[in-house]
Amino acid sequence: MTVHIKCFASLRQQLGVDAVRLEHRREMTVADAWRALSAQPPPGNLLCARNFEYVDFDQTIADGDEIAFFPPVTGG
Repeated sequence: MTVHIKCFASLRQQLGVDAVRLEHRREMTVADAWRALSAQPPPGNLLCARNFEYVDFDQTIADGDEIAFFPPVTGG
């Protein structure tokens, strides 16, 4: 299974990557994809999307999916 992972905004600097192609042999969740990038647990306010739709961290990932992680958008 191949999954494409993207990191946006401050996560790019924090993790040192903006995009990763992950090869995996077993079923995985969005939380598993995060663990592939970081030894730290995900921040409580982290947002994630699977194929351009917001999802929870327990969402199952399929071959070819794009997973995106980004901090919440703030503004004024």
